[in-house]
Amino acid sequence: MTYRVCFVCTGNICRSPMAEVVFRARVAEAGLDDRVEVDSAGTGGWHEGDGADPRTVAVLEDHGYSTSHTARQFQPSWFSRLDLVIALDSGHLGALRRLAPTEQDARKVRLLRSYDPAAGDDLDVPDPYYGGPEGFEECLEMVEAASSGLLAAVREDMEGRAA
Repeated sequence: MTYRVCFVCTGNICRSPMAEVVFRARVAEAGLDDRVEVDSAGTGGWHEGDGADPRTVAVLEDHGYSTSHTARQFQPSWFSRLDLVIALDSGHLGALRRLAPTEQDARKVRLLRSYDPAAGDDLDVPDPYYGGPEGFEECLEMVEAASSGLLAAVREDMEGRAA
């Protein structure tokens, strides 16, 4: 059984593709890439068909990640095939939960930083789009910090379903 995770931000060119790439790498390192599918999308379709923001690509490549990405908009029909929908900030969380066709689907939506015990009360990953390269570095740090906890939660969920 394949476990499916989709990361969602605003336009699917900065935060969510970064989270997708980092988490896909963590899944591969754990030897789960044949059992876990990782994807991303945006709450809006402004950048549909575009690649990731060049600053996102640069930061990822500077840290040893390879990227290939085409932006797209999240569709409510996807809930039925997804196990987990990871929002990058509370605005996305609310928008996605409103899009969810059922209460069960709404429960699939979680904030990425909720998987980082060091995050404290500030669970939003700030949008780096309107800033400089330091915002993209900060975004990557937050994504990487939450990815280990997310991987542990996915693994636990998969084991629970197999039992």
